Amino acid sequence: MMRRQLKWMLYLLAILVVGWEFTEYQTFFAGLILGAGISALNLWLLQFKINRIGQGIVDDDGKKRTLGMLTRFGTAALAAVIALQYPKIFDMVAVILGLMTPYLVIIIDYFFHQTELTTRKRGE
Repeated sequence: MMRRQLKWMLYLLAILVVGWEFTEYQTFFAGLILGAGISALNLWLLQFKINRIGQGIVDDDGKKRTLGMLTRFGTAALAAVIALQYPKIFDMVAVILGLMTPYLVIIIDYFFHQTELTTRKRGE
């Protein structure tokens, strides 16, 4: 499931790069690319940490493992600061929309996966 969602995020990023290259809305697509790129990184970090927790890997000092919410908030804040620093290159609304793309990808992936499971016959 995690690989599939990350694959969809990379496909979406490729589509956004094509939109940035071939349309006149370059600042909007640049903002989407920045937000979606940061959110793809956040999705990968979350999946990596979930795998580590699932495998039972703990630190030597016995600390509890967390999912790194502060890291994800920090990267989202970094994207916002970059968009504010360079408003002629990145559209802030597009950056915010780009930061929300993993949730859209997860929802769409869930519906595709559920449709695939319900259309298969039992035992095949």
